[in-house]
Amino acid sequence: MKTHSSIQPFVLVSLLSLFPGPLPAAESTAPIAAPDLVFDEVDGIVAVEAEHFSKQTLADKRAWHLTTSQSKPDLKPDADPAHVAGASGGAYLEILPDTRATANQKLIQGENFTDTAGLMTILHYKVQINTPGPYYVWGRVFSTGPEDNGMHIGFDGQWPASGQRWQTVQKQQWGWDCKQRTAEVHTGVPMQLFLDIEKAGEHEIMISMREDGFELDKFVFARKKEFQPEGKGPAVKVKAGTLPPAFPKWLRPHRHRSSFLRTGANRRPSRRATCDRCPAAMAKAAERWRSGFS
Repeated sequence: MKTHSSIQPFVLVSLLSLFPGPLPAAESTAPIAAPDLVFDEVDGIVAVEAEHFSKQTLADKRAWHLTTSQSKPDLKPDADPAHVAGASGGAYLEILPDTRATANQKLIQGENFTDTAGLMTILHYKVQINTPGPYYVWGRVFSTGPEDNGMHIGFDGQWPASGQRWQTVQKQQWGWDCKQRTAEVHTGVPMQLFLDIEKAGEHEIMISMREDGFELDKFVFARKKEFQPEGKGPAVKVKAGTLPPAFPKWLRPHRHRSSFLRTGANRRPSRRATCDRCPAAMAKAAERWRSGFS
């Protein structure tokens, strides 16, 4: 069993901000959260940023790779561009390499697809459950085709049938879903994907690969069946440890623009040296973000 943990989490986050651009595969799979981070269930809700996993295992053939507003994995093939715009916390995870973006490409069991939960690349999270019972699993994902829209969810080393084959059919945008694919309904049965956690206390939540190319931004466990997350979802609550700071906001490509300031006794206009969305301003934003470590 392989676990990527050679780089200290907070050191990695700092490196991501200092050196934007392609990120070596070994670094894009390492955790950025410390191993003592425990998420808290409050009023029947648990919210977790996907990139805040404590460890990753079984990542020899495929792995969950981090994409942020500062960097993306240096790994091919990857069938689609980065989708960091709109991602909660300025980051998300994608299973790479992606060798089956369409149904016309060869399906290889145990390599680019597995219908067996817990067989390939697994994310691990620690969660404090205070209200035992069934939890419906909502995922915020970005799917671009028919072969990158599924995952499996388990807990405490178990992969119950109710947590297998999470599915979405939403395309080309970040969106929430809670559906389970079945033999009869390939598009997924709404509100049939859940985990029944019978005891209060700390539990380990696990998310494993079903299809490569899958992109996960955030997930929410909800006790109430009528609950539905909106936007970037509910706030993350922490029982123990410290959340890594969010990555700087991604800025869309733009035309250079300068603005005028009124300065001096007669308040004459003076042109600014840089646009507020150009590299100099972005560097200042990154520096403000990095100050969260001090």
